[in-house]
Amino acid sequence: MPTLLQVDNISVAFDGFKAINGLSFDIGHAELRAIIGPNGAGKTTFMDIVTGKTRPDTGDVRWGAKNISLIRKSESKIAQLGIGRKFQKPTTFEAQTVYENLLMALANKRNPFAVLRYTESPKDKSKIAEIASLINLKSSLNHSAGALSHGQKQWLEIGMLLAQDPQLLLVDEPAAGMTASERRVTVTLLKALAKTRSIIVVEHDMEFIRQLECRVTVLHEGAVLAEGSLDFVTKRQDVIDVYLGR
Repeated sequence: MPTLLQVDNISVAFDGFKAINGLSFDIGHAELRAIIGPNGAGKTTFMDIVTGKTRPDTGDVRWGAKNISLIRKSESKIAQLGIGRKFQKPTTFEAQTVYENLLMALANKRNPFAVLRYTESPKDKSKIAEIASLINLKSSLNHSAGALSHGQKQWLEIGMLLAQDPQLLLVDEPAAGMTASERRVTVTLLKALAKTRSIIVVEHDMEFIRQLECRVTVLHEGAVLAEGSLDFVTKRQDVIDVYLGR
């Protein structure tokens, strides 16, 4: 499988504390990967570095077939290159409808003149309908985002990212606050998306990760501790010790 994202020996320290310590990681095209680890393992900082929010002190992050370095690129440029991030707390436009949220997120030209001249096209309408169906919100297109359940807001935010046509999605704790039925729908959604793009899921819910049936990377003290299936990594004594605080 060709590599889409390659993190090469990155380190970053904050006030002397090494949040990431010689971390190397890669993910292929159309791959679903879960990242787990105790609090303080470096999961959020890892996502911050990949998306350009934090610049590493050493190491490199390479992207795509052209092997582009991301570490000196802005967050907006990295997003334009095809990396989308969904934070744990949904950030939708609550007063707007589901349809309007998706319309605003479409990957159209964003300069002021293009926005002023913008008229909705049949292609846009078709794209929104396609995304809404995929994220299980086709029947809610005319509902305000604020009226959605927590799980539905999570799906809407994923849909807003899909409107940008990313090649890689970073999804932070999607199962948090969801009902059991919403979690099942989310598992199905992420598996379906991973057929055409790469997805990294950071999650604490082990049962949710088990249902994803994907490769798991365990982080500890800013580095990779173990990698493999969930059953494989959770049977390792060093992983058990980390989670038990030994």
